[in-house]
Amino acid sequence: MKDSNLQNEVMLTIEKSMDSLLEQYLRPVEKNWQPADFLPDSRSESFMKEVKDIQELAQSMGYDLLTTLIGDTITEEALPSYETWLMGVDGITPGSGWSQWVRSWTAEENRHGDLLNRYLYLSGRVDMKQMEISTQYLISDGFDTQGGDDPYCSFIFTSFQEMATNISHRNVASLVKKLGDERLSKICGVIAADEARHANAYKKFISLMIELDPNGVMLAFEDMMRKKIVMPAHHLRGEGEEKGKLFDEFSHAAQRIGVYTTQDYIEILSSLLKEWDIGHVTELSGEAQKAQDYVMALPKRLERLSGRMKVSQEQYHFKWIS
Repeated sequence: MKDSNLQNEVMLTIEKSMDSLLEQYLRPVEKNWQPADFLPDSRSESFMKEVKDIQELAQSMGYDLLTTLIGDTITEEALPSYETWLMGVDGITPGSGWSQWVRSWTAEENRHGDLLNRYLYLSGRVDMKQMEISTQYLISDGFDTQGGDDPYCSFIFTSFQEMATNISHRNVASLVKKLGDERLSKICGVIAADEARHANAYKKFISLMIELDPNGVMLAFEDMMRKKIVMPAHHLRGEGEEKGKLFDEFSHAAQRIGVYTTQDYIEILSSLLKEWDIGHVTELSGEAQKAQDYVMALPKRLERLSGRMKVSQEQYHFKWIS
């Protein structure tokens, strides 16, 4: 059972260091990259030639790779709406240091969807209206981290999720580079770098929380892993489709080409256990010790289960791709 008073004390204690955390993990707007840095300048005489080059290179992308890129884009475009969820987490109040973190993090993330959307528009391979319909559905349908307003659960989720998106964008960058698309590789690469930096921030938050409330964080970690970490786009759908239909197919495509797989999920969990030194956290209550045992044993258990999981090899026809 969580101790809300202790959680509030933990949030207030960490908030005292928020200025330095903001400086360490986020960048000033004037020093940050913007989508225009990686796309043709419509004012330039070379604009049409650069667009033609983008379209020629885009033709070399396989169906599953393009599907994964579109799914990643929709996920990123919906992310700024998650500010609403984070602002409702216990300990995050309007005008606080925590709310400044949420707004500034959201502002950095907002650039990702803008950049990828513009690239896909220029690529000439995407039915933008169908993609936009999916994006609107995703924002309208919302998502559930399964962590409620608990700050420990919320930041365990964001730690995991930021690591997952880093892997996905990094692997897409590698695949398109092999196809000779240096521009798209750089686009996915800079987004992946942002995600890695953001993951480091959320992992730091949890490290500090463990120091201040090891029992509470251990129980939250067990709770989140028993429920499984769901991806923000788990309700992804298209026009006339039920919630989650497109997410399942998008996930199969990503797994078929090795962009994000069950093994990646397991490796992220193992990395977090090591990062937070979960196995060596001491002075735990009996209940928290059981939670510790559960999460420490989970990677091997998931390894055994992963061998039974089947990835569909049947290619689904997405309305996104014309």
